[in-house]
Amino acid sequence: MSEQSRLYPNGHLLADLDWVERNRSREDVVLLDARGSGYEEGHISGARPFDQGRLKDSSSRSIVSAETFRDLMESAGIGDNSTVLVYDDGKGPAAARVLYVMEYFGFRDKVKLLNGGYAAWVAAGKPIDAVSPETVRGRLTNVCAQDGLITTKRDIQSGILDGILLDVRSEEEYKGENKRHNRHGGHIRGAVNLEWTEALDRDPASGVFSFKSYPELLRSFQRLNVAADKTIVPYCQLNSRGAHTYFALRLLGFPDIRPYEGSWEEWGNAEDTEVV
Repeated sequence: MSEQSRLYPNGHLLADLDWVERNRSREDVVLLDARGSGYEEGHISGARPFDQGRLKDSSSRSIVSAETFRDLMESAGIGDNSTVLVYDDGKGPAAARVLYVMEYFGFRDKVKLLNGGYAAWVAAGKPIDAVSPETVRGRLTNVCAQDGLITTKRDIQSGILDGILLDVRSEEEYKGENKRHNRHGGHIRGAVNLEWTEALDRDPASGVFSFKSYPELLRSFQRLNVAADKTIVPYCQLNSRGAHTYFALRLLGFPDIRPYEGSWEEWGNAEDTEVV
């Protein structure tokens, strides 16, 4: 664990390059490459490709069933005793999406995200591989959804949440100036806006994005009164950016984070929701 990672209350969730080099050959460590493309051209040696889009049930706009999740994880070589390291291109939403869904199904504190992702690995001159490793199917015996880690449309509409709705999309999306492909533009009444990228810093020399230091990251949320004693409900369009904010808040030690899985894909296209 890097010195900076030690400063976060949950710094064990954030791996650096040294951790990967020291641990990637361990039998109990599984590396997942969650990039959308480029795996065949090169990846961290030992990493297996993983399509994070398969974790979403497109028909219900929710997370896949426990049975589907188990099959996906076991096919990637993940078992009960596995430690998972996941990375994407660098900014982290795809990797964070994998981490969030794995924690939702009970893998809390067993998944790490590579700070800076593949971009950091390449920028540091680390070796890459174009060969896919042989994968031995894993075995999971205890996959159980954690209802306290998710928010539904009904939860928001019923007013049962005593917390903060955190819209992590761009300011243009939040204001309704960019509707994307949705029927309605805007945000959920009462939601505050903090774009997910506010959690990141960009190194001017390498161009690599990494998480802000603990004090800087904490201030980003505190200035909007996003506090650890509240229930925090991040949302975006599909809950990839929302999952990234889930991860940032987990790093900070926030105990009650419940992303709205349906996000604007659901809220902004429904006939029974209020849009501001």
